[in-house]
Amino acid sequence: MAKIKAFRGVRPTIEKFGEVVSPPYDVLNSAEARKQVTGKPYSFLHVVKPEVDLSPEIDLYDEKVYQKGRENLYNLIKNGILIQDDKPCYYLYRLIMGRVNQIGLVAAASIEDYENDIIKKHEHTRADKEADRIKHVDTLNANTGPVFLTYPPRQDMNDLVAELTKAAPLYDYETEDEIKHIIWKIDAEDVVAKITAIFADIKYLYVADGHHRSASGTKVGQQRRAANPNHTGDEEYNYFLSVIFPSNQLYIMDYNRIVKDLNGLSIAEFRQKVEENFVVEKQVKEYDPEGQHHFGMYIDGTWYKLTARHLSFPEEDLVLSLDVAILQNNLLAPILGIGDPRSDKRIDFVGGIRGLKELSSRVDNGEAVAFSMYPTSINQLMSIADAGEVMPPKSTWFEPKLRSGVVVHLLD
Repeated sequence: MAKIKAFRGVRPTIEKFGEVVSPPYDVLNSAEARKQVTGKPYSFLHVVKPEVDLSPEIDLYDEKVYQKGRENLYNLIKNGILIQDDKPCYYLYRLIMGRVNQIGLVAAASIEDYENDIIKKHEHTRADKEADRIKHVDTLNANTGPVFLTYPPRQDMNDLVAELTKAAPLYDYETEDEIKHIIWKIDAEDVVAKITAIFADIKYLYVADGHHRSASGTKVGQQRRAANPNHTGDEEYNYFLSVIFPSNQLYIMDYNRIVKDLNGLSIAEFRQKVEENFVVEKQVKEYDPEGQHHFGMYIDGTWYKLTARHLSFPEEDLVLSLDVAILQNNLLAPILGIGDPRSDKRIDFVGGIRGLKELSSRVDNGEAVAFSMYPTSINQLMSIADAGEVMPPKSTWFEPKLRSGVVVHLLD
């Protein structure tokens, strides 16, 4: 059963909330982050992307980068921009983006649950990214970005959240992308105990987004556990920062693909090969797939609808029947030579939030071909995690994104 705990969160003052909270570290590159922090001395990007305060030539994994992140975090605390609550709290975090309205519990999740697969995963992590996050967490002595967890919805938790959110929120702020971020602090001991008990009756939690953050938070905790002869299991390093949403509230968008060249093929040769495993139909406008096993393809100024042919994939296989796997195994790998989409520099991935015009624009400006995808469902994600299987890379794009700097979890 899931073990979570309240914690003494470090968070912005009410007056500085909008000046602090920032996009997650992994949705901006360094150049974009440098532009965003211009004139924003309190932006949390100074903590999660601390290279913005160093020379553009510096290696992103240089020790100076991590030390700068630590310096920036504790300066925000020292100068009263961030404050720490005086007793353990849970927090409720609501995000509103158009018709999407979801509310999650900010809590400390157990590294033992991660180790014992009570927190289930669906992706492999990369060693280089994991090492970077371990160094970041360890140097800053803090989880600065939350792991996005989910669980099957429960009526008792839904009812409690509905009652708690009748109170005035701690923060109510709309970011520049027109997404509302509303946060409540929950510090009444009886309510904290009730929430903890509800989750103690939940069999599994699932990593929706943040596999590297959860893995790194766990490994830092393991290192500190091994180094502490007086370890009790109650130390803050036994937990990592998370926001936990009921699965029926989550919004997964398409995660589209762009390939830089046709692997030496002419357009005619490429189309002929595609038709071996897909029915290809020319479209008069952008094609946004209307269901599973349908794909859009934009090439040479024209949109096409691709439909996976019967028997071109194993329909009963949880992983190989995913659209991202069908496209990879029947087109990207055998025709375009994209063997490992994690490392191949010829492929790029575009979150659906950018729209289909981003795909056509990039192809019109020099890329070779783009593919629009039908979103992977949360039920597919959870079924694969339950089966102990792993999804292909770049299978899901969640929106809206959690902001960094809303609440920080210190490890001591």
